[in-house]
This record gives sequence, C-alpha cells and structure tokens, in this order.
Amino acid sequence: MTARILVVDDIPANVKLLEARLLAEYFEVLTAEDGLKALAICANTQVDLILLDIMMPGMDGFEVCEHLKSDPRTAHIPVVMVTALDQPADRVRGLKAGADDFLTKPVNDLQLISRVKSLLRLKTLSDELRMRNETARNFGIEDLLRIGDGRADEAGQVLLVDGRANSQERIIRALKPIAQVIAMSDPQAALFEAAERPFELVIVNSNFEDYDPLRLCSQLRSLERTRFLPVLLVTEQGADEMIVRALDLGVNDYIVRPIDPNELVARCLTQIRRKRYNDRLRASVQQTIELAVTDALTGLNNRRYLDNHLKVLFDRSLARGRPLSVLITDIDRFKSVNDTHGHDAGDEVLKEFAARIRSTVRGADLACRYGGEEFVVVMPDTPADIAAAVAERLRAAVENMPVKLRDSGVALNITASFGISCRLETIETPEQLMKQADLALYEAKRAGRNRVVASAA
Repeated sequence: MTARILVVDDIPANVKLLEARLLAEYFEVLTAEDGLKALAICANTQVDLILLDIMMPGMDGFEVCEHLKSDPRTAHIPVVMVTALDQPADRVRGLKAGADDFLTKPVNDLQLISRVKSLLRLKTLSDELRMRNETARNFGIEDLLRIGDGRADEAGQVLLVDGRANSQERIIRALKPIAQVIAMSDPQAALFEAAERPFELVIVNSNFEDYDPLRLCSQLRSLERTRFLPVLLVTEQGADEMIVRALDLGVNDYIVRPIDPNELVARCLTQIRRKRYNDRLRASVQQTIELAVTDALTGLNNRRYLDNHLKVLFDRSLARGRPLSVLITDIDRFKSVNDTHGHDAGDEVLKEFAARIRSTVRGADLACRYGGEEFVVVMPDTPADIAAAVAERLRAAVENMPVKLRDSGVALNITASFGISCRLETIETPEQLMKQADLALYEAKRAGRNRVVASAA
C-alpha cells in the first residue's frame, strides 16, 4: 500500500521521527511546521492522510482539523491527531473537530502503521465511491446509484464477543450513543450469529481463559458470509505479538485495555463507516453492471448483453449438439402509436409488450430488447417447433388483450409479428442465426403481419 502522508508538527525532531518510520513503509511523506502551511499543502496537493499534532503555536491541531473537515475539498482526508494530551476531554474535542483517530506520544511503531493502513483502506473506498458518484452525475444517473446514503446517521449493528459480563456492560454502555450491541460469551455461537445477521462490526475481547481469540478472528475471515465484516480486537497492554498475528489474519483494528470509551467510539465508527462504504461500493458495482446490460425502459436485457451472451449460448449448443432457437418479434405498425397518441403512449406499449414477453417465455430463455420496437428471445435446448409454439402463445397474448393507456384510458389493439430460426448444420455463427430469424420476421411482415414464420434454412 502506497500513499502520500502529511506530517504536521512544530518540533523538527518529532517530524523526523515520524517521517523515518513512514518512509520505511514506502509511504511518500510531506511535512509542515504549522497549521497554515498544512492547510495550504492540502489545498494544492493530493494528500491521502494527515498526522496532525495538537499543541502548535498560532493555530492548534483542533482548529486545523475543523478547517479541513469544513472544506468539501479536504473533508474526505483522514486526520490522525498525534498528541501528548491523554485526557478524555481532549479526545472528545478532537472527535467534535472531526478527527478520525488518535495516537499518543511517544508513538508506538505498531500502532502508527496499523492505524495509518486501516484509515488508508477506508479512504480508498471513499475515494472510489466519490469517483462513482461523480461519474453518475456526469451521466445523469446519480439517483440510480444512491445506495445506502441514508444510513450515515443510523446506529451501527455490533456483535461483541466477550467472556466477562462486567466487561460486556462497560463496552455496551460506551457504544450506546452510536450502536446497537449484541453481546455473547460463547465464541462458536457468536460465529454462527455473525454469519446469520447483518452486523457491521465484530468486537472480539481477548479475555477468555480457555479459548484463543485469534481462532475466532481466523474463522470470521474464512467464512464467505463474514469475510468482509470488520473485526476489532481488544487486547492487554503490551500484547504486541498477538496484535501482529491478528493483523496478519485480517483483523482490521485493535484497542488495548483499559479501554478509553472515546477511543472505542472513534475506532468503532471508523470500522462501521468502512463496512458501509464496502457495502455501497459492491452494490454500486452491481448496479452499474445491471445498468450497462439492462434496457432502462422495459427492464429486459439490452442488445449489448445479447451480443455477448448469444455467442456463449451458441458455442454451448454447438459443443453439446443441442438445439438453439432465436425468436425476433416486432410490434406491428408501432410508428402509428407514437404518431397518434404520443411517445409516452408508445413507451407504455413497449413496457406492456415486454411484460407479456417476460410472462410468456420460460425461465431458461433470454429475453432482450433489441432496439426500438424489436425484441429478441433466445431459447436454449429448444427445437423450432417448440419455439414456434412459444411464439404463437405470445402472439395470441398480444392480440387478445388491448393495452390500456394510463392517462387517457384509451385501449389500444396491437399485434406483433414473429420470425424464428433454429441452429442447423448450415448455420455456423450466431450472426447467421440472427440473420435467418430476421429474414423470417421480414416474411411475416410481408405476408400480412400478426403471424409466426419459421426460417426454412
């Protein structure tokens, strides 16, 4: 993982120390000796994370953080406050200023690198989402990609796995303002619970007397349902070996006892946000894929999907020696619907026609809008006579039920023509199969419309 990190501290020795540790991990490091210079760097340079000292002359770290988080251009940059202040009130003030995390001087190497990497992963996700939202705005589909936006202020769903009742109570009390917590003392029962319910974070306390908490962490990472579920480990002071092993297993973060409630809240909020970003990003990818291969008006697959998937079905048919039929259908005299009743009425007819196709064809069939008023149905493992029977059933469903326009109440009588082709030895490519069906459709139109014609080739 590489990134550009800004270190802000007025004491040169502190800057050099942090810079050396970060350079050893191959991060690019920028430095600033005061808040004003830090703000100028962030305004003019891409920064991925800021390590910010609190006690500085002039503008202190709290003020710098408030400026950064109030500016839309820099609000997304994670801020870690590095301070000798260890009073709860200082951490509360830092949280209110918008800080994402805290490190207490003298900074432990393990804490520094693990915190930095955790927040950089979170930023990577948020950057991807911001880029997708920007792309969506440019394409005018922003509303379609708004997935999970309303969850930012919802209470998090947290599973606490803790062997001691008094420890459970303290953690539940600390997280009450931000999360609904379910506490369990049986690790194996907790594993099943995590797999069955939509948790956003699992907190594993290492206070079990006869159980290795890292086993649960490993199991959470190995199960498909919990692989992306953030895990926060609670450890004893000085348990560096366990922490290193936990991070290697994929644990997202850790906190040491005695637990500072404000630090616990900050770390849990970071991981809950990360889970929500992850969920939104995966849903956004899925949504984008669906938009790319789906006709927006009818909900059927579009021509792009047909062009790719027909070849797969054709090759499979060829390899297995199984029949493959293609049906092309076209609404008769559709132009007159638009000319007489308007394009909105035409869209209603297209949507209703698509709905009748969807309700008539079989589950294994591929129904697509080919363009305009033309639709294609690909029928795997289907000979020409069965395809003709399906087409006839659809033709009758279209002819016998008028389309009632929603606004005017006018009932339109429409019909459709159908052309069918089936893969034979003389047909060597998907394009030839489509061409034969198209010729059959042309013959159906020429012969008077509202009929099914099967290709003889």
